[in-house]
Amino acid sequence: MSVFPKISLRPEVENYLKECFVNKEQFNGLTLPVFQHPELQDILLIPVIGPRKNIKKHQCEVVVGAQCGNAVLRGAHIYVPGIVSASKFMKAGDVVSVYSDIKGKCKKGAKEFDGTKLFLGNGVSELSRKDIFNGLPELKGIGIRMTEPLYLSPSFDNVLSSYLFLQNLPSAVVAHVLDPKPGEKILDLCAAPGGKTTHIAALMHDQGEVIALDKISNKVEKIRQNALLLGLNSIKAFCFDGTKALKVDKIQNIEGEPPFSPESFDRILLDAPCSGMGQRPNMACTWTLKEVTSYQPLQRKLFTVAVELLKPGGVLVYSTCTVTLAENEEQVAWALKTFPSLQLQPQEPQIGGEGMVGAGLSLAQLKQLQRFDPSVVPFQDTDIHSLRDARMEDMIWLANKDCIGFFIAKFVKCKST
Repeated sequence: MSVFPKISLRPEVENYLKECFVNKEQFNGLTLPVFQHPELQDILLIPVIGPRKNIKKHQCEVVVGAQCGNAVLRGAHIYVPGIVSASKFMKAGDVVSVYSDIKGKCKKGAKEFDGTKLFLGNGVSELSRKDIFNGLPELKGIGIRMTEPLYLSPSFDNVLSSYLFLQNLPSAVVAHVLDPKPGEKILDLCAAPGGKTTHIAALMHDQGEVIALDKISNKVEKIRQNALLLGLNSIKAFCFDGTKALKVDKIQNIEGEPPFSPESFDRILLDAPCSGMGQRPNMACTWTLKEVTSYQPLQRKLFTVAVELLKPGGVLVYSTCTVTLAENEEQVAWALKTFPSLQLQPQEPQIGGEGMVGAGLSLAQLKQLQRFDPSVVPFQDTDIHSLRDARMEDMIWLANKDCIGFFIAKFVKCKST
């Protein structure tokens, strides 16, 4: 995982994080590695450690849903709504072993579950089974406090929330590839929850205008909250469908609000809706073929709008958090054929690998793409002691590669001759 703090405060933030995590009971007093990315001065890297061996399993068991299980693997404690099952004798203060119901077969309130489940580690129950399943209005507090998680991944709840933003490394790389400049007008076409939006504004030193669009109102409110929390004034977030962001008639709209006139933006980020097959961890596969194939047409509709809204000489960055050829390299090949004004550009920084063959792109074009593929990373039987003794270059290599699956393409719109 990575965080981008305010650059001027990076040393202080780095030291605070090291001191903060040393006292976490899950870490047994050991210092969790925190280090600066060698190429990106505003990025701090925090490796996820695991899977840990020799964790003793206990008779008292708690089962959580797959989505809750994903959160536990990312460092979260377990809140009461996420608990599906608990042993009939569980009391507050008991040490329990936690499992994820990866197929969604466990019935709410079950006293035991023998179906397919994945061990997540051990924790201490804050409540008894009776308290959790008492039929009263649903509790929302912590139900199980994790003390021996399978993976050591720190929680960032209330940790310097006005100074840093937690992101996966590829998501942070995107803003650098876009390379925003102070004073520019930039569009984040599918912006929620706002991590990339706020990063773009920070890289511009909050000088210019960053327009963020999303069609779900509560997600737009989250963008605004994040901008306020980080003290960024250049961001304007609107609840608006990106596919309709291009003004196509003469009807007057409020100045500065969508829809926008053609060629209105210096740079555009299209972090497109996608099948999300690169997300990690993910213990429940819910995709259908119909759903997966539905994204390509939507992405092309958004891409067409983005090209129209981009100024000549402007930069368009297309990204997804999926690994399919159809949503990545095939989209690049389609864009280059459909829009002669677009030229594929090399990326800086180039941390991921090159593009995947199979979409008809040349080897030179594939080298200009950036694909993060965690499948290339060999299994790491890593614990906190081995990381403490590891060479810095080895930790950086692991952090650069052992991440979510992600894809980035960068285009420039040629000026008319």
